Amino acid sequence: MSAAAARPASGDLMSGGWTRRALLRAAGGAALSTGLVTGMGPGTARGWAGVAPRHADLRDRWRALLLGEGFDRSAEPYRSRLAELGRAAARHRESMRPQPGALWRGLPYAGAGPSGVSLMYASPSEISITQHSRAWSGRGQRGAAPADPAVLSASLHESFTRLRTMAEAYAQPGTGVTGDTALGRAVLAGLDHLLTDVYHPGTTPYGNWWHWQIGGPQALLDTALLMSDRLTGRRAAACCAAVDAFVPETAVTRYTGSSTAANRVDLCQVLALRGLLGGDAPRIQRARNALTPVFAPVTEGDGFYADGSFIQHNCVPYVGGYGAVLFGGVAMLGALLRGSPWDLDGPELRAFLGTVDEAVAPFVYNGLLMDNVAGRSISRGAQDDHRRGQDMLASIALLAEVAGGERGERWQAMVKGWLERGRPVKGSRSLGVARTARLLAVSGSAARAAAEPVGHRLFPSMDRAVHRRPGWAASVSMASRRVAHYEYGNGENARGWHTGAGWLSWWGDGFGEEQYTDAYWATADPYRLPGTTVSAKRLADGEGGAWALPRPDVSWVGGATDGEFAAVGQDLRGLGGTMAARKAWFFLDDCVVCLGAGITSADEVPVETVVDNRNLGARGEVAVRVNGDRWNGRFDGRQADGGDGGKATRDKARRDGRRDDGRDSGRDGARDGTQAGARERRDGVSWVHVAGHAGYVFPSPTSLNLLLDERTGSWRDVNAGGSPDPITRRYLTMWLDHGADPISASYAYVLMPGATEAATRARAAAAGRVQIVSNTPYAQVIRVPELGLTAANLWAPARVGTLSASAPASVLIRERADGTAHVCVSDPPREAAALALTWDRPVREVLSASPSVTAAGTGGSLRLSFGDLRGAAGATQRVTVALG
Repeated sequence: MSAAAARPASGDLMSGGWTRRALLRAAGGAALSTGLVTGMGPGTARGWAGVAPRHADLRDRWRALLLGEGFDRSAEPYRSRLAELGRAAARHRESMRPQPGALWRGLPYAGAGPSGVSLMYASPSEISITQHSRAWSGRGQRGAAPADPAVLSASLHESFTRLRTMAEAYAQPGTGVTGDTALGRAVLAGLDHLLTDVYHPGTTPYGNWWHWQIGGPQALLDTALLMSDRLTGRRAAACCAAVDAFVPETAVTRYTGSSTAANRVDLCQVLALRGLLGGDAPRIQRARNALTPVFAPVTEGDGFYADGSFIQHNCVPYVGGYGAVLFGGVAMLGALLRGSPWDLDGPELRAFLGTVDEAVAPFVYNGLLMDNVAGRSISRGAQDDHRRGQDMLASIALLAEVAGGERGERWQAMVKGWLERGRPVKGSRSLGVARTARLLAVSGSAARAAAEPVGHRLFPSMDRAVHRRPGWAASVSMASRRVAHYEYGNGENARGWHTGAGWLSWWGDGFGEEQYTDAYWATADPYRLPGTTVSAKRLADGEGGAWALPRPDVSWVGGATDGEFAAVGQDLRGLGGTMAARKAWFFLDDCVVCLGAGITSADEVPVETVVDNRNLGARGEVAVRVNGDRWNGRFDGRQADGGDGGKATRDKARRDGRRDDGRDSGRDGARDGTQAGARERRDGVSWVHVAGHAGYVFPSPTSLNLLLDERTGSWRDVNAGGSPDPITRRYLTMWLDHGADPISASYAYVLMPGATEAATRARAAAAGRVQIVSNTPYAQVIRVPELGLTAANLWAPARVGTLSASAPASVLIRERADGTAHVCVSDPPREAAALALTWDRPVREVLSASPSVTAAGTGGSLRLSFGDLRGAAGATQRVTVALG
C-alpha cells in the first residue's frame, strides 16, 4: 500500500490542518467520520447501550484494576502520586497540538516528505522487533533520525500512552482533574485524531510491530475503558475497528514467531479488552483459549521449561524481563475474568502457577529481581533490579488473590517478607498508584513475613544457577549453543558482551544490595564483570549481532546439585575472539570455590579473570586488607601510585594510547571515563578482605591486581535511547592477569560474601578445609571433608581421585552423618548415550535411584550405569546409598 493511499480520507487535513480548538470542538460531537466505522464484529448488533451486564461488570472490574481500590487517596504516598498524575495529565492536555502526522509536537508518527506531510511505511520484510519506547529526547539528543520508521511508530505508541495517562487522571479520584470537562474532551479529541489520522483500517504498519499490536492497542483500550462513561457507541466502534485491523484474531492462531510466551499474553490481553469494549463474547473466549499454550511447559524455544527456566527470543533467559510482563498479564487477566464464563481456572493454569515458586522466586532476593535474567533491560536507566522486583511482587500479590487458598497465603507471606527487606515501596514513584496500593496492602496485612529460603537451584535450560545461604545469595550466568552470550537489540545493551562469560553476581542481607542498582551498567567497566574470564580485545557495540545472535559453539555448560550445594561448570568461549577456558564453581555452605583451567588465547592481548568489581557508589570509601595489611588505596590524592592522584599514570596512558588501567583502548571499546584513585599489583596474596563486602581466599599465593577508580559514563553509552547525562561511580576491582596469549593458564580463589576479616584470615589459614584435587582442562575436582563433600566437573572421560567416569559429567557427592550418601550426577553436554560412574568408597546398598540408572554395583566401590541421558536436558540424576 502506498503512503498516499494510506492517508486519512479527509483531504482538508493536508491543506489547512486542524487547530487544537477545532479538534476539541469536534470531539464533543457524537461521531467520527462515517468512513472509519466498519462495525464492531460478532455480537455487537445491539449497540453500546445493549451490551450484556456481564461485560459492563467486567469493564468496571478492569477500571478498578487500573485505578486501584481499597486505599485512602488522601493519605501519603497516594496524595502526592495522584497530584503528580494530575499535573502530568494537565501538561499533556496543554501541550496537545493536533496536526496531520502528530498529536503532540516532538512526537511525529509521520515523516515529512517533499510534498508535505505523509505517512512512512515499511514493507513487511522491513518490520522488525525494535525499541518499545522512544529514544531519549533530553539535551544532547542523538541517535535515530525522526523519520526512522521505528521512531515514528514509537511516537504513535507514546501518543496513546499519554492519552492513557490523561484518562487515568480523569477517572482517578484525587488527581485535581478528576472528571474535568476540558480534560475529558481532550482525551476524546486525541482518540479521534489518532483513529482518523493513522490508527485505522487501511493503514499499513511501519516500524515496530509491537507498537501496533501490543503497546499501542493496550493503551488505546485502557483509555477507552477508563473513559467509558463518555464513550459514544460510534467512538467505541471506531476503537474496535482499529484494534481489529492490527490485532485480528488470527494473531493468536499459531504459537510461533512473535505470538509466544509474554507476547502471546499481551496479545490475549488486547483481544480480551477488545471483546469487553465491543461486548464480543466469542473474542473474549478466543483470548482465554489462546493463553493455554503459554501455560504448557516447553522443551525448546520460548516459554517455561521443566527445570524452571524461562526463555524468550529463543535463547535469552528473561524471567526478569519478558517473564515479568507475562506474569503481570496473566495476573491482570486472571483477576479480570475470575468468576466469569471465561475464568482462567483449570488444570493448565494451576500447573502454570507453580512457576511462581520454580521460576521466579529463586531470582528474587530481598525484593530485588536479579539482573542476569533481565536481558537487555539492564541497560535502561529508568529500571533497576529493585524496580523490576517490585513490579514482579505486585503481580505475585495479584496472582495470590487469583489463586487463593494455601498457595495464595504462602505467596502473600513471600511478598511481605521481600517487601520488609527490600527498598521501601513508598519511595518508588514510578510504580503507579494501583500497584503501590496492592503492595502496601500486603505489607499491612496480617500475613506472616516469610524469610529468604536457603538452597541451590540449577536452571540447565537457560545456563543459570542460584545459590542461597543464610545472609547472602549468588548467581552465575553462562552461555552455550542453547543460550546467548547476551542480547543486543534496538540499540539496547550495546556492551552486555560478557554477561554470559561466567558473571558471578552476589548480594548480602544488608550489604551489597545496591551493587547493580546504582548506575552499574552505565559506569562499570564492561570488560571486568565479577567472576568473568575475558580477553581484553576491544569489542564493537553490539558485537556478534542483534537479537541474541552470538552463541558460543559449546555444549558443556551446567552442573549437578543436591538442592543445597552444587558443582557448576562452563566450557567458555570468548565473544569475538579466540579465548577459551574451563570454569568451575563449587557452591558451598559459606563460600563459592572458583576454579579456572585451560585458559588459552591468541588475541594478542591480555586475558584476565575478574575476582570482583564492587560498586562503591558516588562517594564511597572502602577499607581493604591484603594478607592483613591495610591497602593504601584512597580517593584523596594519597594513593599507592606515587601520591599524585594517578595523574602521572593517566598522562602516560594517554601518551601511550592506552587506558589508564593498563589495557589498550579502542574506538569500539568502552568509553575512557576512568580516573584512577590507586592501582597496584600485589604478589604472594593469600587473602583479601573488603570491609562491608566479602572475603577472598587464594589457596596458593597469587599475584593480584587491585584498582580503585572513579568511572564516568552515561546510559547513552549502553542504550541508544538512554540519557547522555554523565554519571560517576567509584569501583574497587580485583583481577588476575593471565598475560597476553596465555596457554593453559589457571586460577583458584574462594569468595566468602559477608565474611569478617577474622573469618577470612582463618579460612586462609585452614589450608585443608577445601582440598583442590584437580584443576586441569580435563577435570576440576574438590573435596571438603568437613562437609563430607566430593564435587567434580569432568570435561572428558577421566579418573581423578576417587572418581572415574566414562563420559563428561558433573558429580556431587554428600556423605551424611546417618551413614548414607547422596550421589548426584548430570550430563551437561546432553550427549551421553550411556554413562558409567565409579566412586571408590565402600557402599553396602543402593537405597534409591533415578529411573535413568540401569545397573548398580556395591561392595568395595559404587558402580553406577546410566542409560541414555541425552533427553534429560542436563537435569541432575540422584542416587542414595548406604555406606559400607
